Amino acid sequence: MFGSSQVRGANAYAKVGIETGVIAASPHKLIVMLFEGAIVAISNASQHLSNGEIASKGQSISKAIAIIENGLRASLDKKAGGEIANNLDALYEYMSARLIRANLDNNDDMLNEVKNLLRDLKSSWEAIAPSNEPAAEAPKMNIDPLSPRPANFVEA
Repeated sequence: MFGSSQVRGANAYAKVGIETGVIAASPHKLIVMLFEGAIVAISNASQHLSNGEIASKGQSISKAIAIIENGLRASLDKKAGGEIANNLDALYEYMSARLIRANLDNNDDMLNEVKNLLRDLKSSWEAIAPSNEPAAEAPKMNIDPLSPRPANFVEA
């Protein structure tokens, strides 16, 4: 009785954390999050496969395919990205096809193949991350807190 409500609470907490991360993330970080989501979904599919949980395995593979197709592949700008974007598009198509085949054949090797490809791409993507420049600090007002303030002074 309490276990199921705790699981729901944990899932709700995790969902809020993900949504907050998505809102606060840069476009570059969003792609990293898509890679991570697909990798986790494939790892879950492997676990479900080893446990004989066929329906859950299929759901996890479907989630991974959705992330690849609707997230990673859809975000490609083939005009700006040129040959690299076209090659990535072909690679994402290959990954989706391998995941479909892995689902049909219950093949863990194919799942691992796609997971490793995603890990390699994620590492490459992280390597080209824009440097995090510290935000410019707001100028500090040089005001003596004990000195009398003018009538039009507003403190936030």
